[in-house]
Amino acid sequence: MYKIKFKNYFVLMVFMLSGFLSSLLAQNTKQPNILFLNIDDLKPMLGCYGDQEIISPNIDKLAEQGVTFSNAYCQQAVCAPSRISLFTGLRPDRTKVWDLKTYMRDENPDVITLPQFFKQNGYQTVGYGKLFHGARKGDPQSWSIPYKEDKYLTYADGYSYPANGKYQNELTKKIFKESKKHQLNWKETNLFLKEHNASPSVECLNVPDDAYSDGAITVKALKQLEEFSKKNKPFFLALGFHKPHLPFVAPKKYWDLYQRDEITLAPYQEKAENAPEYAYHTWGELRNYSDIPQKGPVPENKQRELIHGYKACVSFIDAQIGTVMNKLEELGLSDNTIIILWGDHGWHLGDHGLWCKHSNFEQATKVPMIISAPGYQVNKKARTMAEFVDVYPTLVDLAGLPVGKQLEGKSLIPALQDHETIVKDYAISQYPRGKNVMGYSIRTNRYRLTLWLKGAFYDKEIVTSPNIAAAELYDYKADPLEKKSLAEDPEYTAIRKQLENKLLSLLKEQL
Repeated sequence: MYKIKFKNYFVLMVFMLSGFLSSLLAQNTKQPNILFLNIDDLKPMLGCYGDQEIISPNIDKLAEQGVTFSNAYCQQAVCAPSRISLFTGLRPDRTKVWDLKTYMRDENPDVITLPQFFKQNGYQTVGYGKLFHGARKGDPQSWSIPYKEDKYLTYADGYSYPANGKYQNELTKKIFKESKKHQLNWKETNLFLKEHNASPSVECLNVPDDAYSDGAITVKALKQLEEFSKKNKPFFLALGFHKPHLPFVAPKKYWDLYQRDEITLAPYQEKAENAPEYAYHTWGELRNYSDIPQKGPVPENKQRELIHGYKACVSFIDAQIGTVMNKLEELGLSDNTIIILWGDHGWHLGDHGLWCKHSNFEQATKVPMIISAPGYQVNKKARTMAEFVDVYPTLVDLAGLPVGKQLEGKSLIPALQDHETIVKDYAISQYPRGKNVMGYSIRTNRYRLTLWLKGAFYDKEIVTSPNIAAAELYDYKADPLEKKSLAEDPEYTAIRKQLENKLLSLLKEQL
């Protein structure tokens, strides 16, 4: 009798252990979800990056749950080239997208985008908001559920799609309605609004969050997460938030978080000593707005208003991130969801006398990037240099899928496992000036060297037989504000040569 009982007990224990191990194995082998948060024009002006003035509690909370990349850089400081590089894992010289006019699939018809890859591997891929910039109709190949433009989202009661996609003030809505009678294209519409003083660079109204597109995107995302929670299938949900892109429009409650007279202006608003004119631009993007002077600097009171507006927009988006993260937690999806948050490039707020992006300087190329992945480090800051081309292989690697050899970046998993690990010691950015000058910039932990190369940059000879029209070298340990280029300084000859050789060698590898 004792032997029979013992035998039954043993069988029962084996059965229970087997069930436990099977359950554990099933949990460990279940494909992770991916929440992909893209924020337009967001620079690392965040609490988790050390900014003491900004109010960004939700993004800071995400940083506590994952790894913040302290040295992440975009491939090119303008929307389309930057985004296309991240979504394809290829640099601009490979995608041939260097501007806002070129469409990704015209140059790369067979490229497999990041969401498309996950779609091919059993994921439900869904995107809302500004994601691709440089792809027709949001790139249908990438999504399981057809991509919808913002005008098809649901807005707050009493509000419709914002005038020109941006404004809710009555004057702009009136003038925009008038412009529709003339059947103008988008450029003509912007000019029409500007001529009627109806395209301000800022808007502060007491309206609900979903009176604007970013709030409507959040509402749609919450419903989509509920749908995902009902299905036993991994998802890739991409949310492309528009702000803090110009114009700086956000509900009044976010403006009220800041005091205008406490706004700090850029401490250095001059051109760098010895820097070439190639390094600069006339910030035409900002001058397109009706309340910005067409020539000369921005007056101090307007600078404060612009910075105030930028910060209000950051806090507005931070609130949307918090709402989405709370929903993810509420639905029990957090434990098996990888979250990545990134801004597509930096933004000049008066430093060097510049506004907007469109440069190879630090403020334009440095980006926020946070990755929270189940089973990896939390509340850490990674030291490694990182680039947008690294995102594709990293997410694929985190999902346990094969990383394609065509990708030009590296998986950042070693840095997620140990924040002290150096995956790479450089980041490359670039920016064209016209059609015959390309500025290539290599950033290391301490230095930045930018070479302005003459030639047709769609021709590989610009790299194989470089004609250096100008160069810049900055030492961030001695000169964090980039006040003086040291490219011709005899004391930095060896450093310049070392970085120049490395940059040109890396560019040749891309050919």
